Amino acid sequence: MKKQKTKPTQKFKKGEILIILLCIFVPMVLGILSNDLLIGWPLLSTGLLASYIASLRRRSNYILGAINALLLAYAALKNNLFGSFFVDVFIFAPLEIVGFFLWGRSLDLDKNVKIRKFNTSISIIVTGACTLGSIIMGYFLTKIPMQQFAFLDSTICCIDICVAILMMLRFRETWWLGVISGVLSVILWGIIQFEGGSGATIRLLSATGYLIINLYGAIKWNIILNKKKAKR
Repeated sequence: MKKQKTKPTQKFKKGEILIILLCIFVPMVLGILSNDLLIGWPLLSTGLLASYIASLRRRSNYILGAINALLLAYAALKNNLFGSFFVDVFIFAPLEIVGFFLWGRSLDLDKNVKIRKFNTSISIIVTGACTLGSIIMGYFLTKIPMQQFAFLDSTICCIDICVAILMMLRFRETWWLGVISGVLSVILWGIIQFEGGSGATIRLLSATGYLIINLYGAIKWNIILNKKKAKR
């Protein structure tokens, strides 16, 4: 009788498990210290976990990403960032669902997603889309009463939309766009924190963690691609 081939199962390494636990318990402690445990803890934790697990090329990141998008929308609404609210609810949350299924179609033998890279045409299109989108969205956001930091908010939103789409398409350069968004988000929420905005502490910490993990993801995916080139 022929032996049936068993599909490889995804197991986390010890170092990866440690980081996952840190992504759970550090936000919990910060949520307690900032008196924002109910929303702040799951918001920060799901955001960090989604980004980190994506860097490991696991499509389960999209489940956590969908939850995080809805929590981000709630925090944005409380701080009159209507651009971020609409983008989180009507773009990011649905894209997380789509991304889950797209990644499922592009797995390697180890059940990890395959990585792609930009060419010149894609680089020009992405740069143009982010620039033009930021200007157009920023203009309309200035027409909304109580909207804060319209063009900074719109720039972050447009970059994040590109990040969400390009991540679904598995491009390495997605992580560097995430780094840019992370820097801008740290600036935005740093200002709101200074002004005493609602839930700003957790959002600032979330943006900082997001920035760090995007740097990690950019380096990790670049190393993976270079190793594959060396094997050819």
